[in-house]
Amino acid sequence: MANRETELMLKGYGLTTAEMFYHMPDYPHVLNSFTWQDYDLAPDHPRLFSFIEFWQDKIEGALHSVRFTHRKMIGDGKWRNVVGEFTIP
Repeated sequence: MANRETELMLKGYGLTTAEMFYHMPDYPHVLNSFTWQDYDLAPDHPRLFSFIEFWQDKIEGALHSVRFTHRKMIGDGKWRNVVGEFTIP
């Protein structure tokens, strides 16, 4: 699993976390929350929007709102090769 995640990060994917608020099917005035997390590509977020479409088609609880954040773990300029040696007396 860690290999897959590292490969995705090297391809430009970042960790996307979404919190979805939805109406309970039996109690429509009650909101509940669900947290979803996966590696996704910003700014289009194809996996997140695919999951939202799945939710709307297959899950009874109607979505109220979705808020999400995206964190790119590896990016340009965040890694550099340092060559040197320190001697501690």
